[in-house]
Amino acid sequence: MHRRRLLTAALAAPVFIRSLGARAQELEPVDVELVLAVDVSRSVDAEEQEMQFNGYAAAFRDPRLIEAMMRGPIGSIACTFFTWSDWNIQEHLVPWMKLDSPAAAERFAQALDAAPRRTHLYTSISGAMDFASGLFGQGFEGTRRVVDISGDGINNSGRDVNLAREDALNKGIVLNGLAVLDRTPPPPGLGAMQPLDEYYRERVIGGPGAFLMVAEGFESFEQAVRRKIIREVAAIPAPGPLVERAIG
Repeated sequence: MHRRRLLTAALAAPVFIRSLGARAQELEPVDVELVLAVDVSRSVDAEEQEMQFNGYAAAFRDPRLIEAMMRGPIGSIACTFFTWSDWNIQEHLVPWMKLDSPAAAERFAQALDAAPRRTHLYTSISGAMDFASGLFGQGFEGTRRVVDISGDGINNSGRDVNLAREDALNKGIVLNGLAVLDRTPPPPGLGAMQPLDEYYRERVIGGPGAFLMVAEGFESFEQAVRRKIIREVAAIPAPGPLVERAIG
């Protein structure tokens, strides 16, 4: 009986190895796998949400970003886009796309233009991290895996953001942040809260080369997101500040 089990295992091993090899061959190499995660909680009104979508679409039409994404050793990136709010609400609106030309970047921008705009209630950065972590390895294999989390509030739904952050970092994922400083005064009774840029710096970003872009109001969002993605997709990211700011 023992000899029969050994024989069965020996015969099955090559099949298992071939299966692993086939899965590996299915993943197309790219310089970066980039996940764009955008806050659509109730603190983001319809006008501000439109600024976010338009800002991302404009970024992928920018010749400087297109040049950056094509200058890597492989010459392409893979990108996908989802919105997030409550711990259990994430909408994967633009599937993974290979971006290796101006035409491909334009297709991604058009997909953002056509994506539905919906608003939900709470702000679960931890839920966004967990969802983003599960999106990698779907058709592409990047030399770097980056999640770009943009939002205008702290985590108030789902599990502890520190635990979600730790889980993502343990998978080799780099977490970058885009904190939007909303100048609207908080409702009475909420009291003083930790400044959002400080919160993102301490509890959201992490991993090799991670950084935070701060948009001083939604009016600065387009400038902020363009600068941020150019830095994220650069073949050899230049050493930059831990925190950058976009104003006006």
